[in-house]
Amino acid sequence: MHLRRFKRLLAVSALLLALPALPATAQPATQSDAVEQYRELNVEAEKLHQDFLQATEDKDAKQGELDKATAELGAAQRAEAAAKDKQAQFRGQVDELSNARFRGARFDKMAALLTGRSERDFLDRATALGILAEQSNRTLREMADAVAATAQAQNQASRAQRTATEVRDAAVKLTNEIAARRTALDTKIAKVKSDLDKLTAAQKAELAGPPDPVPPTTPRTTPPKTPAPPKTPPPPPSTGAPADAAARAVSAALSRRGDAYVWGGTKPGGFDCSGLTLWSYAQAGISLPRTSRAQFGAGRSVPKDQLRPGDLLFYGTSAGSIHHVSMYIGDGNIVHASTYGVPVKSGPMSIGGRDYFGARRIVG
Repeated sequence: MHLRRFKRLLAVSALLLALPALPATAQPATQSDAVEQYRELNVEAEKLHQDFLQATEDKDAKQGELDKATAELGAAQRAEAAAKDKQAQFRGQVDELSNARFRGARFDKMAALLTGRSERDFLDRATALGILAEQSNRTLREMADAVAATAQAQNQASRAQRTATEVRDAAVKLTNEIAARRTALDTKIAKVKSDLDKLTAAQKAELAGPPDPVPPTTPRTTPPKTPAPPKTPPPPPSTGAPADAAARAVSAALSRRGDAYVWGGTKPGGFDCSGLTLWSYAQAGISLPRTSRAQFGAGRSVPKDQLRPGDLLFYGTSAGSIHHVSMYIGDGNIVHASTYGVPVKSGPMSIGGRDYFGARRIVG
């Protein structure tokens, strides 16, 4: 009995020893898995980066609202003070009139008739009293207007105060949100940099991808054909300004190939994705918003099968989750600042990402 049980235990033990050991934590199974995990981490970081940039833009806009509300509050308070001063000025005149009437002063023609010693004296007194009566009535009207103006100015000042307070509170809230997002972004960026250091040389080469296939000159959508000699001189080619601007933007973007990927970068030497498109179109005299999500609102939508050089391609699952933008340069290729550790480069559209969302034509 005991012998049979002992034999069964030996058999189970042998079976367990024959099973492969399970890993303590999930590790990349292949070199490509490690690179893919790094890319996914970069996407998460870029989403946080876009959130941070958008919050910063919102705060800048809110600061503009706050400046306007503060200016309106100051104007309303000055108007209120002026109205109160005018009311006080007329208050003294009205008090004098009230005291005079209390003492029996009359400003009508009956008073002139009763006090006049002659017809001429009556006319003079009547004229003078008429003037005094008109002045008295005008003073009373102006006093009433001053009271109404004061009340209106006080209401405007109260509304301006409420608006300024609301805007200021919103700005403070945004500032706190930005600080939180900055902390989250810094943590994610530190993780990205740490993981990049862990990649092998072969993995970094896979991450960088193949060399740029496009020459540094402005690309054409199709290879040029050698035309037959014309029998008559052809008319001069028409060059539209929108196409020229898009071509200049493409040339500018291609000229930055090799520049490092830098979060928040918008100048030669270091770009993030939207910083590159922003700078490139600026070289063509066209202003774009700062973030890729805001850039998605520029220009007009174009189908993927009708892309032209200069069109911007966006990546994400929705307009609110866009995390990357690249520039189409023709012949199925793009140029972009893609990932930390990979310089600005060009290549087939597939290097932009699997979550293509849409394209926008900025000019034309």
